[in-house]
Amino acid sequence: MHTERIAELKNTVQQLLDEAKTQGATAAEAGLSVDDGLSVTARLGVVETIEHHCSQGLGVTVYFGHRKGAASTTDLSPASIKETVSAACSIARYTSEDDCAGLPDVDLLATEFTNLDLYHPWDLSSEKAIEMAIECEDAARNYHADISNSEGASISTLKGISVLGNSLGFLQARQSSRHSLSCSVLAQRGDDMQRDYWYSVARNADFLALPKEVGMIAAERTLRRLGGRSLSPRECPVLFCAEIASSLLGSFVGAISGGSLYRKSTFLLDALNTQIFPSFIHLHEQPHLIGGLGSAMYDSEGVATKHRDLVRGGVLQDYVLSTYSARKLGLKSTGNAGGVRNLTITPTGGDFESMVQLLGTGLLVTELMGQGVKMVTGDYSRGAAGFWVENGVIQYPVEEITIAGNLKDMFKQIVAVGNDVDLRGNTRTGSILIENMSIAGND
Repeated sequence: MHTERIAELKNTVQQLLDEAKTQGATAAEAGLSVDDGLSVTARLGVVETIEHHCSQGLGVTVYFGHRKGAASTTDLSPASIKETVSAACSIARYTSEDDCAGLPDVDLLATEFTNLDLYHPWDLSSEKAIEMAIECEDAARNYHADISNSEGASISTLKGISVLGNSLGFLQARQSSRHSLSCSVLAQRGDDMQRDYWYSVARNADFLALPKEVGMIAAERTLRRLGGRSLSPRECPVLFCAEIASSLLGSFVGAISGGSLYRKSTFLLDALNTQIFPSFIHLHEQPHLIGGLGSAMYDSEGVATKHRDLVRGGVLQDYVLSTYSARKLGLKSTGNAGGVRNLTITPTGGDFESMVQLLGTGLLVTELMGQGVKMVTGDYSRGAAGFWVENGVIQYPVEEITIAGNLKDMFKQIVAVGNDVDLRGNTRTGSILIENMSIAGND
């Protein structure tokens, strides 16, 4: 069935590419995706929503020399395909020339298509999903008397097929799946009310955490925030827990991405082959990890992905480039149209407990708020919550504070990276300890 469906979808993309040529385009690329899934949310033991997802979308980009036009549709009929191509061609005819616009270099397109084990459909009935969501929420609500309310538990499953093709002869399909389970609850003690959550995500449902486990962790995380207080202004070491540490690496990737570089809007302009991190930092992409949430044999333009070092010995080795941004910089695509894949930082420290001990006396950050990162200067200032630690022991929860620094300094002041790696996303990192940051609070 799936083989026939994939052949049918590839044929649709090929028809679109042929139509673009018929309408005079010198080059074209097209992407087609078809998804279906189920999402269920239960709150206070009652089903709140049941959603069945079924969507499809087709996008086409055409080129008339270096003039570009794009259009999309959800209708895959031959008539709609013809209209969509016509709309893209009309746009291209009226756009200005851009020497960097065009398809990827043909020698960079992927030619190997290893099965990365990304497709594990889950035959989850609505009844079973409801049962699991309620079990998850019940585990949280019954965990402690101070759990006073709930924002609910949700479970979702999604599977899909995506096809990518261009007029250079590239035409490939890939299947993928993604399943998740989450829970969020509130705790109250006197006038103090707090909320927190937990979740599990996997391509294969067999690797999801048990509903009861997700609920209990959500409750435990919520309870430990009760009694939070602010801090007086100070400077101290800061430990970013693993699920928060990924945002630091996200800022780094944004700073070495092609768009920021050719617009000269990054604090890491002209930083290639310079020391950005301490010499023990190794940061690399692993796009071909079996079953990885970010795994792919090719990027969103069909360019082959590859395992490569972004930082080795603390030195910046390479940028993150799509075809267009690479041409703007006079370089070659690095296979990163659509972003990095399974970005991994090699641990240098121990588990979470040993990282807290290494922190000594300072701030453990478990939540960040706001978007206070200035990419041009590297200035960093964000609302935060977490825990105050003394002599390697957590003392009390902290809230209503701001942490500040400059990313250039923060990167160089990394003391250690824990081996408590969070595998629930596209960035694989443990907790990250930074030697010194400024803290502002209300006390």
